[in-house]
Amino acid sequence: MNRRERLMATLQGEAVDRPAVSFYELNGLDEDPNDPDPFNIYSDPSWRPLLNLAREKTDRIVMRGVAFKDVLPDPLDELAEVVTLEQNGCRITERTVRAGGRKLTSRTRRAPDVNTVWTEEHLLKNLDDLKAFLEIPARDFVGKLDISSVLDAEAALSDSGVVMIDTPDPLCLAASLFDMGEYTVIAMTESRLFHQLLDRFAVVLHRKTKLVSRGLPGRLWRIYGPEYASPPYLSPQLFREYVVKYDQPMIDSIHRHGGYARMHSHGKLRAILDDIVSMGADGLDPIEPPPQGDVELHYVRQRYGKELVLFGNIEVSDIETLPTDQFAEKVKRALGEGTQGNGRGFVLMPSACPCGRKLSARALHNYEVMVEMAEKL
Repeated sequence: MNRRERLMATLQGEAVDRPAVSFYELNGLDEDPNDPDPFNIYSDPSWRPLLNLAREKTDRIVMRGVAFKDVLPDPLDELAEVVTLEQNGCRITERTVRAGGRKLTSRTRRAPDVNTVWTEEHLLKNLDDLKAFLEIPARDFVGKLDISSVLDAEAALSDSGVVMIDTPDPLCLAASLFDMGEYTVIAMTESRLFHQLLDRFAVVLHRKTKLVSRGLPGRLWRIYGPEYASPPYLSPQLFREYVVKYDQPMIDSIHRHGGYARMHSHGKLRAILDDIVSMGADGLDPIEPPPQGDVELHYVRQRYGKELVLFGNIEVSDIETLPTDQFAEKVKRALGEGTQGNGRGFVLMPSACPCGRKLSARALHNYEVMVEMAEKL
């Protein structure tokens, strides 16, 4: 069974020769050690053995967004002034939007040795900013689908893996406009306005999902954003209002053309698992163990494993910090709980990947253990 066959059989609930193992964002295709960009952490020699391991041994799941040609610019983009500069070695992006008589600004920072973009200032700071933002006229989405990025990646992967179409949901786009504290207060106290914001993003995302799922049928998808409404941030009732209502149409479009919808949600899951299953999701990641999450993998497998392919349940912090013998026990437990009894399928996978320029020897050895133990099972 080749790696692509193993992943597709897992998604379809069929028997496999062994559990698949994925390094999540790391796939050995998208990371280029030869890219001279000073912000490319993978140019450090410490990463090369891990990238080779991902390329040669893992069941590769390569994430891709899908582009559109001849798209009319969103009025928000037309109004925005964007400035990118370097300060103290960091890449700074500042964005200014004038709306409703207000000046809305945001700022992000990227350091050369950390593969993360930090938001230092969010575009919307308060309720008045939200009201001004909603005055910006919305535009229906039109454009020609360009599937070349997915087809090119599939050709490069051949039988070593699959492409996963990656998309935010409306909640992700809405919540990320605020800092977390302001977002939760507005989402809890101003549901009418917050629904208006979600509706604005849903018009575009629902249309895009319909077009992409029709143009690229039968693919795996990842929908990210539901964690913004998971406990302790919002109640299960608001999860249903802000996630189920808006993500269900996306999942239905994916299913209509034979695709598979994987929901991405860090943190606590117990109170929202029934809602995730009710939408018809096909998979769930990263199913973090306590204390980061609030359910053990065996609990999810026992109760929801027939409906969901489970992706997880290894913490990236354990990869980076645990001695290899202790880490091996974590992997053994995840493999055991993820495959016990009857279930649709399991993919051994970390919750994220290291983001620093220097990859430690300990992290490399622990990644090697994941592959070795999955292959032996």
